[in-house]
Amino acid sequence: MGGLMPKSTRTTSVLAMCVNTQEIGYIWLECCASTRVSNELGAGNPYQAKNVMLVTFKLSLILSFIIVLALTFGHNTCAGFFIDSSSNYAVLIEDFASMTPLLAVSIVHDSLQGVFSGVARGCGWQHFAVYVNLGAFYITGMTISGLLGFVLKRYAKVLTTQSMTYTLVGHLFSTRECIN
Repeated sequence: MGGLMPKSTRTTSVLAMCVNTQEIGYIWLECCASTRVSNELGAGNPYQAKNVMLVTFKLSLILSFIIVLALTFGHNTCAGFFIDSSSNYAVLIEDFASMTPLLAVSIVHDSLQGVFSGVARGCGWQHFAVYVNLGAFYITGMTISGLLGFVLKRYAKVLTTQSMTYTLVGHLFSTRECIN
């Protein structure tokens, strides 16, 4: 959708920076949660599996808040990791700085989604989690982002909130009855 927006080169560059920043450290937490929950459930320890989920959830929140603090106080430095410091790219640093508050909220939501998705996989609900994730992302997230982005003319700022919508819908269905 970033390519359909005005100033598409600039928009896609900033969105790529946001996506790469957002996905900085959650894949390993998903894998850990999935493996530990499946091991504990396989061993017949549902209470330990619940404890694993809670610990991973707390660790994910702590990590996301550390990343958010680093991003809030060092967004220009973070943007410098992706682009040259020449004057030609100064506008991208400004655009990235303007999207930092939305990106911070999105990072926290995405960290939670990663843990819940990993727990759903660990419970053996891969097929269910796939449908929830695809429906939440493409049906709900893309629709809301497209409407808000193009109708309200918020453009790229709304695309970073797509993962928040995806996360909220995913939370409602992913791990509802997996661990009692």
